[in-house]
Amino acid sequence: MKFGYVLLDGCGDRPVPSLNYTTPLESAYTPNLDRIASRSKLGRVTTVGRGIAPESDIAVFNMLGYSFDKGYPGRGVVEAVGSGLEMCDGYLALRANLASARGNRIVDRRAGRDLTQEEAERLAEDLKGVELEGADFDFRATVSYRGVLVIRADKALVAAISNTDPAYARVGGFGAAKATTGSDYVLRCVPESKDEGAVRAARLVNEFTSQAQKALDRSEVNRERVRSGKLAANCVLLRDAGDHLPRLPSFEEKYGMKGTALVEMPAEVGIAKMLGMKMVAIKDRKDMREKASLFSGELRENTLVYVHIKGPDEFGHDGDAKGKKESVESIDRDFFSAALENLEGVRLGVSCDHATPCTIKMHSADPVPLLVTSAKGDGMRFTEANSERGSLGHLRGRDVLGLVVGGAPTTS
Repeated sequence: MKFGYVLLDGCGDRPVPSLNYTTPLESAYTPNLDRIASRSKLGRVTTVGRGIAPESDIAVFNMLGYSFDKGYPGRGVVEAVGSGLEMCDGYLALRANLASARGNRIVDRRAGRDLTQEEAERLAEDLKGVELEGADFDFRATVSYRGVLVIRADKALVAAISNTDPAYARVGGFGAAKATTGSDYVLRCVPESKDEGAVRAARLVNEFTSQAQKALDRSEVNRERVRSGKLAANCVLLRDAGDHLPRLPSFEEKYGMKGTALVEMPAEVGIAKMLGMKMVAIKDRKDMREKASLFSGELRENTLVYVHIKGPDEFGHDGDAKGKKESVESIDRDFFSAALENLEGVRLGVSCDHATPCTIKMHSADPVPLLVTSAKGDGMRFTEANSERGSLGHLRGRDVLGLVVGGAPTTS
């Protein structure tokens, strides 16, 4: 049999007043997804754990069947691997945002979301002037305002440190979203253990943060942005530190079949590399037709093809319910329409990595909907409300893929 697995980034939501108290998924016109759902069983999923509003990296690991009771490497490590930076045990890797700040007060965590790749790479060049005591580093601009930092010191560094980004807490080694006030400040990194490596790591993060802001304030890129009425990307927010590479069974070892991942973002590349999955690069992440063509073209016997579709999450962060609804509709029109034509002999699972409700503009701990194609379906649309009534019940994220490929789910 052939297997397909689609995760819709941040698609889960809550009823929105502007959509007549429906969710974007409920209000969206999705005839193709409806046809798939009509011959599927539905359920809902807590992707990481009750009460946890996860970041995408740990959520995707869980939705691929890899849960971490301890020893999670951290998103910084995942993105470092995905970006091609050297990472060894004892190095410190952190996810970074090029942000806008006035002094220590954050104006925009994403620098207006209009930072071009060329600007980001020029800013990364400016950061090469930062000098750390007893350490050196690599900073890579990955996609727009996103980046990754790897610090190497003369002695091993330990990732038991807090974030400088106030929008995320570090919980058990992974990132979890937390509410912000809209008037937030760059946090000081503090060690979360008495280990000398953690104390050293926190000092270096604070040293980098301080020097980086001075270097970026002097940047010609930011002078140009301010002259054109844009926000300066003059601050680096750091989160989700990691200090080691994980030891994991490969996807094929775990499931007895090959795994193919359609990848576009560094975190997706990093996860696929760590699990030994075949990677197929997506050139334009907004081109749903390209995704659909690649997805269908990779389907083959005893292989699972996985794709993570961006789009809904960003509108959720912006509180734009209409935009999120239209994003879902575009995915249905340009991705699921093509997928429908190639589902003969394919078992398909569709879910989300997490919810990003428009009403709170951040990731939440809400369960997300799940469908798995079946000879006898539940006959309902793929929505949050219907998922609560579906025959699959309430599942843990780590059990979902086993169900898709034919295993028995564990309900909770």
